[in-house]
Amino acid sequence: MKQVPAENNNNKKKKKPTPDKKGLFNSLLFKLLAASVIVGCVALFITTEADCSSKEAELAAIQAQIDIYKMENAELQRTLDSDDLSAYMERIALEERGYAYPDERRFYDTSRD
Repeated sequence: MKQVPAENNNNKKKKKPTPDKKGLFNSLLFKLLAASVIVGCVALFITTEADCSSKEAELAAIQAQIDIYKMENAELQRTLDSDDLSAYMERIALEERGYAYPDERRFYDTSRD
């Protein structure tokens, strides 16, 4: 049995071979795929935020319309509760329907277009 001095063992350290970078996770294809996924997620986030802001604007407009309808309904309810239905029907007939009293004359300006 032959003994090798300790000095020779230290001098003859073998370098570990570096692994080849040929795997899927080290390839350029994977890096491009990861970058495209990140860009896609950012684009999706931006479009989602834009859609949310437009829907919030629509909601505000619809809420304003609901408030107008509630005020109209409250006015109609006051009219119904006041038991003065004939005055209400007369006002609607004159203002909205264009009806007139039998002896009433209406003049219209036809010279303007």
